[in-house]
Amino acid sequence: MIVASTSRRFAIGVDVGGTFTDAVAADDSGRIVSAKTPSTPPDYEHGVLAVLESLAAELDLTVEELLEHTAYIAHGTTSSINALVQGKVPDVGFITTRGHRDSLFIMNVEGRYLGRSPHEVQDIFERRKPSPLVPKRRAKEVTERVDGAGNVVVALDEAEVRSAVAELVADGVQAIAVSLLWSFRNPAHEQRIREIIEEVAPGTYVALSSDVSPRIREFARSATTVMSTQIGPGLRAYLTPLEEQLRARGLVGPLLVMQSSGGTVTAAEAPRTAITTVGSVLSGGVIGAKRLADQLGHRNVIATDVGGTTFLAGLIIDGEAVASRTTIVNQHPINVPALKVEAIGSGGGAISWLDEGGNLRVGPHSAEAVPGPACYGQGGTRPTNTDANLVLGILSERGLIGGRKPLRRDLALAALEAEIGKPLGMTGEEAAAAVYAIQNAQTADMLHKLVLEAGHDPRDFIVYAFGGAGPAHCAAYAAELEVRQLVVPLGPVAAAFSAYGLAGSDVILTSEVSHPTMFPAAPAHVQGTFEQLERDVHRQLAAQELDFASVQLRRELDLRYSMQVHEVATPVPAGVLEEATIQQVAADFEDLYGRLNGRDSGFREAGIQAITYRVQAVADLGFPVRLSEIATATGSDPSHALIEERPVCLDIEHGYVPTPVYDYQKLAAGHRIEGPAIVQVPTTSVVVPPGLTGEVDALGNLVIDYR
Repeated sequence: MIVASTSRRFAIGVDVGGTFTDAVAADDSGRIVSAKTPSTPPDYEHGVLAVLESLAAELDLTVEELLEHTAYIAHGTTSSINALVQGKVPDVGFITTRGHRDSLFIMNVEGRYLGRSPHEVQDIFERRKPSPLVPKRRAKEVTERVDGAGNVVVALDEAEVRSAVAELVADGVQAIAVSLLWSFRNPAHEQRIREIIEEVAPGTYVALSSDVSPRIREFARSATTVMSTQIGPGLRAYLTPLEEQLRARGLVGPLLVMQSSGGTVTAAEAPRTAITTVGSVLSGGVIGAKRLADQLGHRNVIATDVGGTTFLAGLIIDGEAVASRTTIVNQHPINVPALKVEAIGSGGGAISWLDEGGNLRVGPHSAEAVPGPACYGQGGTRPTNTDANLVLGILSERGLIGGRKPLRRDLALAALEAEIGKPLGMTGEEAAAAVYAIQNAQTADMLHKLVLEAGHDPRDFIVYAFGGAGPAHCAAYAAELEVRQLVVPLGPVAAAFSAYGLAGSDVILTSEVSHPTMFPAAPAHVQGTFEQLERDVHRQLAAQELDFASVQLRRELDLRYSMQVHEVATPVPAGVLEEATIQQVAADFEDLYGRLNGRDSGFREAGIQAITYRVQAVADLGFPVRLSEIATATGSDPSHALIEERPVCLDIEHGYVPTPVYDYQKLAAGHRIEGPAIVQVPTTSVVVPPGLTGEVDALGNLVIDYR
């Protein structure tokens, strides 16, 4: 236990997952502690308060003392993405330009393939559009028109707006999305509609496309705005009382919310553009991986997180987390900047089942925190990855969270026998080994797709593996990828690595606008557009009401060849832009295009178009969150850390093999673990396969070298 003096300051990261809520507290001397408690759906705030209680206990403090000396809490929430995926959203209304209501339903002919795999797209008899985001009766048209240059061609008919709002309120809507044609060029009509809504229906949540996604492409902008409207009220209803409870318990610093972009924003500001929080939990792990990669000097990293519900993966290329400008949820596009993170329902709680053909499947449905895997003894009867790992001996019956959540092998074995073993003519142990193999194969397949489709060679990468279930599976999927090395962050961040990423995150704010022009364009035009965005992002920074140690502005321009539909985000230098600089940006675009699509694949003769201008502010909160070096061993022999030897099965062919189990807390830098072995941490277990060696590095990570 680390005893904290009241003069110490803390940064706290809280990661609310579908099964567990994790938290990390880092103090200003560089020391870190973590805690894990079960999540409490649907009232996730109870889990947040519970994990803060656990953190305080680790520090020998009361919650009040901890919060009183907390610089900030950075919170990643699943509430936004869960609400969209499960359709648990309030009734919302939609207002758009007359004649353009049906664009939301036509879906720009994208509805049948967005978010679908190539196999699904080819199955033309099974392709279906998703359910519309709003029923047509709640999609209203009003007379107005702004042209592509931002000029008002037809004035806004305010009487029609008042009538439309009254009809929507009478229909029971709790929030209204507004997306007008060309509003990103001139938002005046959208802003006036918001004023009218506030007059007619005070307190109604309103989202404007010019605030949420000021980009060209009408359907995607409208869909993004509607989805932001669907989750905004719920996010506000969750964050407002949570912050009030934290303030009542003594929190002095701000409550920050992670965004899909990998940076935070204040809880008061987050609901305004709620859609930016849909990937907040997904982003925390990638940010933590980037922070660790900076310390270790790794440039190319595959960050993998096997949590209770999902398997998540993101890439770090040349030292930077790979970003995306569009995310797909339920076949609808979300057009806001985000870290590129792939996810499948293959976490520790993923349920194993047999399909109609009798084939064994793992996920995507999860046992979640309640009732949880069968081995939890909370009434769950469906076998999960966690049940299989327990039966195979990878997990100890002593259980999770340092023994505070014991596991029952008899219940896990019974579930595997009943649901998988008997129908397939297997024993429960054989069924567990089959589940383990399928889990490892499907996670490796997803990683192959993630890396190869981006044009990279997995052999140029190092895998980072974290999350409660990640260390149990990572050696297998890393071997499938043929990567150079595997790093498992342990120590105080063993199964709370995403929370560690949250604790060390910056505040990141983005301002963007579409302004289609041929490129290279006049330097004065490009300079003026970026200066306008920089003024807006400074306004957003001021609205956070925070003190920053430093602020860095990054310019970016989405460019494409004429007649193409996809752009390449191209960096633009700071400062005054001259003709030579603009020409260099065009050359940089062509170089990036070639790297992404193949050398000499560009066609300059077609011309280049600039589509969207973007400025991102990265604001440093000035709190150092880094892993500290641990004690160094006098030799490499870890025998003093041996807990026991127990039978462990890693594949059906070799069956159960007597396997040494080591206590990680007794290991130091330089200790070497020869496989097969299990390294047991209070919140997870790491598998070191036969023929491989794990070595504890200076920061407490377990490193397996495949070279």
